[in-house]
Amino acid sequence: MNYQSTRNRCWTVSSTRAVLEGIAPDGGLYISRDLLQADFDWRSLLEEDTFTMSRRILSALLPDFDDMGELVQRGYAGKFESDELTPLVKVGDRYVLELFHGPTSAFKDVALSILPQLITAARQSEGVSGDTVILTATSGDTGKAALEGFRDVPGTRIIVFYPEGGVSAVQQAQMVTQEGRNVCVCAVRGNFDDAQTGVKNIFAQCAGMDLGGARLSSANSINIGRLAPQVVYYFKAYADLVHAGRIRVGDKVHFVVPTGNFGDILAGYFAKLLGLPVGRLVCASNANDVLTEFISTGRYNKCRPFYKTISPSMDILVSSNLERLLYLLCGDEKYVASLMEQLAATGSYQIHDEMLAKLQALFSCGCCNDETAEKTIGKVWAKEHYLCDPHTAVAWTVADQFMAQQTDKAPVVVLSTASPYKFPAAVLQALGRKPDENEFAMMEQLRRATGVSVPKGLAQLQNKSVLHRDVIDREDMLSYVLKKVGEAQW
Repeated sequence: MNYQSTRNRCWTVSSTRAVLEGIAPDGGLYISRDLLQADFDWRSLLEEDTFTMSRRILSALLPDFDDMGELVQRGYAGKFESDELTPLVKVGDRYVLELFHGPTSAFKDVALSILPQLITAARQSEGVSGDTVILTATSGDTGKAALEGFRDVPGTRIIVFYPEGGVSAVQQAQMVTQEGRNVCVCAVRGNFDDAQTGVKNIFAQCAGMDLGGARLSSANSINIGRLAPQVVYYFKAYADLVHAGRIRVGDKVHFVVPTGNFGDILAGYFAKLLGLPVGRLVCASNANDVLTEFISTGRYNKCRPFYKTISPSMDILVSSNLERLLYLLCGDEKYVASLMEQLAATGSYQIHDEMLAKLQALFSCGCCNDETAEKTIGKVWAKEHYLCDPHTAVAWTVADQFMAQQTDKAPVVVLSTASPYKFPAAVLQALGRKPDENEFAMMEQLRRATGVSVPKGLAQLQNKSVLHRDVIDREDMLSYVLKKVGEAQW
């Protein structure tokens, strides 16, 4: 399975090189058309344990890696609450896929626990000797998960940029207290799109530049090595439904996914291409509803008000992973490149009718504002005694909309992307409690109110020292990276 740029099919690389580079030199994302003709024995996969399932799926998507089983073992063993990694829980009339049982209490742990192992193996395979410098923009969860995953991994260094004031206090504390000799955290004056665009521009500006032997790569889902591991939990959820007797092998399952950058839901489409009987993939957005409009009309328009919401990981107007889907739907890299040029120049583009029909045959959509999300948190707790975070509440609300229109009996799985303790102020408010002024006190307040345990990694945050205090303008991101790359020690 060779990978090519979404903007130039002549630029092809191995899966190890794709993971190592993160983004193609022309600014495109690495993708493989082989996914559309994949011959994968997904049925036998349903009887496997989670680690074996991960090994087989990752080997199919990233075939140039040797001993994937050992990489999976090193990436996951002992880091999650159990080797099941992502348990499926029945809540009322639907199922919740809990993706937050890893070391940083967010779904990004599933991919970012193994990505450092993939990059280390890719370095060896490709004969790379200089440091690999990971550049990452985060809307809240990717940053901490990446920092934790790459901490003190030999041959790597990582710089994480986050929007100043654009993440929760708990998310910020997780990042700025991060220990490690090879980690750096910096706030950017602006929003997540500013940080993400800045990182993409740095890759383009540094192409061919002498970085003293260092190479740039990414831990965002623009890196295929970040996206591929997320495919696994769709298969795991399906297998759990089969084992529970809810479905028979071959029955379809609908998935509702809260997403801003489109990576988490694109992983579901990859699972479908590998043969998994995925029904509808339902894209759930918050007030920043650019994806809802796109799936509804075919028009992508980032020129709209940007809202800071209680679900900050979805406060995104430029959904990078959508570019991969566009290429898979049309197969025309010149057309995709022209759309990306339009987006950069005018802030919008419109896909043609045939492509829109293909999109709508696969994806449904819906959106939810803060007020409705808060009501949903309170309603689900009161009715089901299940505590969900604001992102999960967005997905639950959109699942309500979707299920009201569905006539089939296929189960609906809501992806839960973060622990409610990462957003205690919003959750307490939703439960009708007046939050304490300190977010760490809020966690204890929420525990007393609900009896739900605080994840160990979050409970220990309050006693950690702030180690990263840098704040820069978005225009200074390139000079900041060049300065850090040139430093012998961080």
